[in-house]
Amino acid sequence: MNPTSTHTQSDFTTKEKIQYTILGVLVLGGSFFIGRKLVKTAKSNSEEKKTYEEGSSATYAKQIKMAFDNDMWFGWGTDEEALRKTIRAIPSKDEFRKVINSYQNLYSRSMMKDMQDELTSTEYNEMLAIISGKPERYIVGSTTLISNVQYQSWAKRLKAAFDITYGPFPGTDEDAIKAVFMEVPTQTAFTQVAKAYKLEFGRDLISDLKAELEFWEYAPMMQIINTKPKG
Repeated sequence: MNPTSTHTQSDFTTKEKIQYTILGVLVLGGSFFIGRKLVKTAKSNSEEKKTYEEGSSATYAKQIKMAFDNDMWFGWGTDEEALRKTIRAIPSKDEFRKVINSYQNLYSRSMMKDMQDELTSTEYNEMLAIISGKPERYIVGSTTLISNVQYQSWAKRLKAAFDITYGPFPGTDEDAIKAVFMEVPTQTAFTQVAKAYKLEFGRDLISDLKAELEFWEYAPMMQIINTKPKG
């Protein structure tokens, strides 16, 4: 045989064919994952540029991730106040869905799954209640009337604040209560929240507030409502 001759298809042994087949699969598979990684990186970089725009879905998504990652001084936890502030700032359900998509593009992770992992069940329920009270879409300059859905949302957030636990110990999320009280625009609106609370949970809101708050906390909290306009 000519020493310079090369293999033909028929000259390959079965072992060589298997080796080349495996090599081909590895090369193709590696190319697929590398390509997928490059696409994800490109999408993340493109989305990252949008985080410099105030009020963009990418900015909200980044603020939410920062709230998850912003550990407390003792080394663990989530900045619930920052998270609540960001969720409240998102103007509509439609925009919130865009934030979810932006979070996925930025971090290749499910925002709602991360939120569920980071929060207690009552804190998570509070965030869901904030979202449920938003309009489907926000129109700039439009006058937003308070709907029954919004009253129900505030009522659910208060109940979640009452039901929070810290490990095995029951507690009260005073910051979450204050956030609701600050949002309720009038004393009349607060009365409607109390009615929604009664309808939803069969309980008296004022009685539950007195039971959950210390006496020195209750008066300043109600003062927030009492200083608001009547209606």
